[in-house]
Amino acid sequence: MTKGYVNPAHRLEDQGINGLGEVHYNLIEPALVEEALRRGEGKLGKGGAFLVSTGSHTGRSPKDKFVVRTPSVENTIWWENNKPMAPAAFDVLYDDMIAHMKGRDYFVQDLFGGADPAHRLDVRVVTELAWHGLFIRHLLRRPAREELAGFVPDWTIINCPSFTAEPERHGCRSGTVIALNFDRKLILIGGTAYAGENKKSVFTLLNYLLPEKGIMPMHCSANHAPGNPVDTAIFFGLSGTGKTTLSADPDRVLIGDDEHGWSERGTFNFEGGCYAKTINLSAEAEPEIYATTSRFGTVIENMVYDPETLELDFADSSLTENMRCAYPLDYISNASEAALGGHPKNIIMLTCDVFGVLPPIARLTPAQAMYHFLSGFTSKTPGTERGVVEPEPTFSTCFGAPFMPRRPEVYGKLLQEKIAAHGATCWLVNTGWTGGAYGTGRRMPIKATRALLTAALDGSLGNAQFRKDPNFGFEVPVSVPGVDDSLLDPRSTWADAAAYDAQAKKLVGMFADNFAQYVPHIDDDVKAAAIG
Repeated sequence: MTKGYVNPAHRLEDQGINGLGEVHYNLIEPALVEEALRRGEGKLGKGGAFLVSTGSHTGRSPKDKFVVRTPSVENTIWWENNKPMAPAAFDVLYDDMIAHMKGRDYFVQDLFGGADPAHRLDVRVVTELAWHGLFIRHLLRRPAREELAGFVPDWTIINCPSFTAEPERHGCRSGTVIALNFDRKLILIGGTAYAGENKKSVFTLLNYLLPEKGIMPMHCSANHAPGNPVDTAIFFGLSGTGKTTLSADPDRVLIGDDEHGWSERGTFNFEGGCYAKTINLSAEAEPEIYATTSRFGTVIENMVYDPETLELDFADSSLTENMRCAYPLDYISNASEAALGGHPKNIIMLTCDVFGVLPPIARLTPAQAMYHFLSGFTSKTPGTERGVVEPEPTFSTCFGAPFMPRRPEVYGKLLQEKIAAHGATCWLVNTGWTGGAYGTGRRMPIKATRALLTAALDGSLGNAQFRKDPNFGFEVPVSVPGVDDSLLDPRSTWADAAAYDAQAKKLVGMFADNFAQYVPHIDDDVKAAAIG
């Protein structure tokens, strides 16, 4: 039985998916909340937010993600970073998943990946859980009703948490599987209820398709000056480094908080919503994001709450440190309706340095920017991936290795060309530790980070006095109004300067060892910017 609004020529049956129970097409938010409550998928929270637990999977499962190895992608996928799946194994996986779905109810959302109509992707998302439909409706971009009448999906995602994969039969690692097939234009997700797999699958897909069009796909947030989209800033960084928090600046217009493209026309958001971490979220520090946690339809994932008052506990990480809220972009008062910006004027690379070595901000040459982009040094924060229980230093190339299907140099070269063409200024910003490593030091004060970013974006930081960092060679400001001078010199924040020097030497060595893999593939100017 079909319910909802859909192109009558492109239902699931027209894609060869038959025998399901009720299929709900393109339900709007109230209907999805009603269905989720009726099915016992979660609880209605204060203000109409939807409270849900994702069970044993409270983060992504990167070790269970596969790309089907077909001739069309054989020579373009970065196989060292992407696990292959045989086409025959995928075909069995698809048949078994469809058989499992027979007689069950499903929810279909027809959505756009990309705010720029010239470059967007039409994506159909089929979900077993009604709240997954609500989540992805927030996170991708919603077509107008008249656009749905002629909607034809380029790609289809099928998400079935109750399906358990069989490694020997399906060519995977465990009962959880995320499999992308570029020939069949299908993504299958099974064995996990973590909703983030839906949006990150679309991001991975766009990361493969857009470079062929000369568009740089970026794991970044973005904003622009009020009334001036030409003054756009982008913020690269892995989850937990501050992309969402720092881009949601009340004095600038938010383009998006996580995933963007940089085309010949400028910057565009891939998404229609935000997916913000809520651990220690406060009304004082982040009032706009905090307010979304009591708005109708906001999905609250894996947060502890009082069963009687429904008050959320932002400090209780007993379920996971990766607790989150998902909401539409228009819940942020200063969000851009168009989700479009100009060519970036400033590029900020956010790193979470668990060693406490890097300064809170540094100015990079274009070659140094390429070096740090390819290095992607940061720390995995607890909960973002299964098994991460405390900050771990990592090199995640392009600040998003888990979502990069092509070799890093493809994205590095594209970014290098964009910077050269449009003259962006590049900055490295450390939101990690100062005064010592994790366990001894403290997190960088967000007030200081905001003051430094404000100075960088309004141009005043460019007039500061800079020193050359002896370990990394980039430029570090000596003094910035509103920021303690000692914070700008990480060595001076340590009680033991010799211990800092030893830690810095260790980190420089880690950078050099990691970067050796890229040396055969990069230009001489980037090689000259290498450290160690």
